[in-house]
Amino acid sequence: MLRVGIVGCGNIASVLASTMEKMQDEVRIEAVASRSLEKAQEFAGKYGVQKAYGSYGELYRDSDVDLVYVAVPHSHHHAVIMEALEHGKNILSEKAFTVNEAEAREVFRKADEKGCFVGEAIWTRYMPSRFMIREAIDAGKIGRVTSISANLGYKISHKERIQDPRLAGGALLDIGIYPLNFALMAMGDDTITGMAGLCVKGETGVDMSENMTLTFQSGVTASISADAEAVTDRKGWIYGTEGSIEVINVNNPERINIYSADRSPVLRESLEITHEISGYEYEIRSASAAIRAGKKEPDEMPWSETLRVMRLMDTFRKVWGIKLGSELE
Repeated sequence: MLRVGIVGCGNIASVLASTMEKMQDEVRIEAVASRSLEKAQEFAGKYGVQKAYGSYGELYRDSDVDLVYVAVPHSHHHAVIMEALEHGKNILSEKAFTVNEAEAREVFRKADEKGCFVGEAIWTRYMPSRFMIREAIDAGKIGRVTSISANLGYKISHKERIQDPRLAGGALLDIGIYPLNFALMAMGDDTITGMAGLCVKGETGVDMSENMTLTFQSGVTASISADAEAVTDRKGWIYGTEGSIEVINVNNPERINIYSADRSPVLRESLEITHEISGYEYEIRSASAAIRAGKKEPDEMPWSETLRVMRLMDTFRKVWGIKLGSELE
């Protein structure tokens, strides 16, 4: 039985707790922590958690907690994870994993030193849909992949976490990370040989929207966009010489459609995606299995891949002249 301590009591933490309530044979929420004891107690009461702490340190010192789930804003991930690792805790942290690659590397060095598991909880990496898409490509259902497009947009520009550079705001780290991961998952270990991108900044200097292009050694191009001011169709497309794959909602895949290569494409196959619970169950099970096996990183999102994603986002932000979180100090 995996015993989980949740740090943070926001929306993500609530969805996670609701999910784990339905996984009682596999996992138990052992404790919850917030900087407000009242908020922690309210959360604990709602989800039947026995222990509520008014500081993160109290949770880290709880010997009954096997895994700390980090559900605070990503601007705080590095500090929270590092402190938890000092207490020898295994970690599953929400995306974006940290503000930049340097912070992520420091986390992984500490995890290696302490012998702890650390994983980035970007849920699309763990979902069955990820493997269904990979299987379709590997089976040659669309021939040789030539190009990819993916977008994600929500009207969230009014939120403090998006507007404030001190909270590592902007569209890229919050939502752009999903279509970026979509393209990288589709391409596997293909080497990136080129990249270019443009963004539009808001009044606070963070990116409100962006378009990014990646080219791969195989000759594939990927066009990726994110928008914090408008709702987009959220689709991902993988085009090949013998057809195409359409993924409805790159943030939480709902359906995979496979089309022919005809000038007027014919729908060959349609796969509806359903989750056993909420979609969070897969990352929790992955962490549990990895910890039982004595692994320090999840197979679905190894440290090298988290570092690659962070490095790409760092590079785009450097070109755009955007500094966030600890970079402002």
